[in-house]
Amino acid sequence: MPTVTPVGGVVRPGDASHHQRRRAWRRNSGLYVLLAPSLVLVAVFAYYPAGKAVVNALFDGSYGRMGNFVGLENFARLAGDPVFHQAVANMAIFTLVTALLSTVIPLFIAETIFWLASERAKSVYRVLVMWPVIVPGVVTLLIWQFIYDGDSGMLNSLLGAIGLGHLQTSWLGNISTALWAVIFTGFPWVSGLAVLIYLAGLKDIEKEVFDAGAVDGIAGFRRFWHLDRPLLNGQIRLNFILSVIGGTQAFVAPLVLTQGGPANATMVPGLYLYRAAFMLGQLGYASAIGVTLFILILVLTALFNTILRNQR
Repeated sequence: MPTVTPVGGVVRPGDASHHQRRRAWRRNSGLYVLLAPSLVLVAVFAYYPAGKAVVNALFDGSYGRMGNFVGLENFARLAGDPVFHQAVANMAIFTLVTALLSTVIPLFIAETIFWLASERAKSVYRVLVMWPVIVPGVVTLLIWQFIYDGDSGMLNSLLGAIGLGHLQTSWLGNISTALWAVIFTGFPWVSGLAVLIYLAGLKDIEKEVFDAGAVDGIAGFRRFWHLDRPLLNGQIRLNFILSVIGGTQAFVAPLVLTQGGPANATMVPGLYLYRAAFMLGQLGYASAIGVTLFILILVLTALFNTILRNQR
């Protein structure tokens, strides 16, 4: 049916929808103006560098020049690079272990804080779990470097003092222990952000749900496993995926502690990318590593998200 306007004109349905869009635009124009600077900054400092990296991966250039177009040659070289293969294997171990620990341990800490009887105690412990966030990560790594020192390190001194001197070793210089020593620098794996995410999820659960569980005799670990855990599935998935992304991108700890050694025992793709770009000047090859790492993170995120969603 045609639509009759107040002045007697006839407007086709398509014209009416066009006028509605124009009115919606005028109504929301202020919001678009406020969003524009953020969108421009994201485009310039996030999307443009990512797109530039994809283009650079197709050339053999270095900083200041694009070089010659080589197509997928950088990716072919990457596929046959044994150092990159070792880096990916190290990354897989590092990411899996740290993601599991960084997801599970904060969950139990959050549960303990949430079920404290004193509100004052809850506030104090929330502050305490966030306190380490203000400490620069490099400072923490330097402390661990001192602990692991093979000559005068705290760990070897402690082992000698308790009669376990035969276990003393150069923890960061031994191929068999270096990667695990780097992983252990995350101890006790209590991320303040992860704890707060879990606490927010627990606070969103209706009190009636807990009351019903108490009436049914569900308490302690049974309450956690059959009540809290399923209702925190979204928070668990979020923290796990954030940990996976952080683990696959990590390179600061190997860089500060071992520079990827000994014999590439702690080399990870992020550090290999840094070395290729800033130490060897191989911008094209470094860009190929970055693009490959992006695809890997995307696939892993989608995979783990699907698996965890099916665990409801």
